[in-house]
Amino acid sequence: MSNLSDQVILVTGASRGIGAAAAVELAKQGAKLCLSSRSAAACSDTLKIIKNAGGEAFAASCDMSDYRAVEKLISDTMERYGRMDVLINNAGIVDPIGPIATSEPKEWAKNSSVNMLGVYHGTRAVLPHFLDQKSGTIINISSGAAHGPMEGWSAYCSGKAAVYMLTRATALETESDGIRVFGFAPGVVDTEMQVAIRASGINPVSQIPRENLSSADEPAIAIAWLCSSAADDLAGQELTIRDEGLRKRIGLPVS
Repeated sequence: MSNLSDQVILVTGASRGIGAAAAVELAKQGAKLCLSSRSAAACSDTLKIIKNAGGEAFAASCDMSDYRAVEKLISDTMERYGRMDVLINNAGIVDPIGPIATSEPKEWAKNSSVNMLGVYHGTRAVLPHFLDQKSGTIINISSGAAHGPMEGWSAYCSGKAAVYMLTRATALETESDGIRVFGFAPGVVDTEMQVAIRASGINPVSQIPRENLSSADEPAIAIAWLCSSAADDLAGQELTIRDEGLRKRIGLPVS
């Protein structure tokens, strides 16, 4: 287990799924946290778990598609804790699911505003602070959908592909400034997003039985590991939890 004492970490989409599990794991390892969601109240369960275990965290409402709101979120985090060390761009949606020919343009655009623009907003808002302090970590939650098209997921695949290139561009521009940038694909995890995917009945992912999905615990441990100096040599890369070499380094089971 890494020691993240004194690290200040902002997790977007922290109300459930991978974001919530990561927040709990990070707090367990000593980090101070800002839990962000469209509704701060939605993070109440995660916040309670952290505080009951003696961790330090607060919850904040933020629409990641609104740059000024994201700017304020980061400013509030830094005002509360005096600094910020890690941004985990986890907030994301899969809808709309369906054929491009019948897709609703407003819903397609909404997906892009969260999955791609939201990551840009977080990155843009935090980078000046990271550049000033000559340190910082950005972890962008990626997906296999960034690299392979899936029927019915045109918006989601396009957004994740854009985040992949944004990750690489950010790393290229900041690698000499003490800033680490990672893409991380957590695999097919048992989250509420998977409920919507199964209900759609579209593409092979929707056919995966729930009992065959991974829990959010392993991605949470991996994300915490990426926050530590143990991952320094991997900065700038997009990583996947399915990589056996990575799993061995983190200490996760290998089949």
